[in-house]
Amino acid sequence: MQTLELPSGETVTPEDVFMYEGYPYRFRPAGDGETAAFYLTPLYWGGGEMDVPFPDRGVLKGQWGEESRGVLTTEEWAEWLRAVRDDDRFDAAELDALAEELGVEEPGLVTRIRRSLGF
Repeated sequence: MQTLELPSGETVTPEDVFMYEGYPYRFRPAGDGETAAFYLTPLYWGGGEMDVPFPDRGVLKGQWGEESRGVLTTEEWAEWLRAVRDDDRFDAAELDALAEELGVEEPGLVTRIRRSLGF
């Protein structure tokens, strides 16, 4: 399986980034000998224990929640990044790396500091 149909109806490849449970993920097909059919890999924390294994698409469909939106536009990712900049669950280094990976140009550090101080 080199593509995955998301519950949103979109089909993604391992290169595509999509919103799953409020965070950017990529799909990773399972390799030979793995018990999962595929994995969802968080864009920043992926490639290890944070990958979410799925035995089949039906399980993904059952876990597809309100915060899962599928593939977003660059503008939608920029909006998401702006919204989570004040969320304590994310640190600046993680969000900066996500912005770069998502191809979202954000204001520089000084501009972000000025905004957070209300200037």
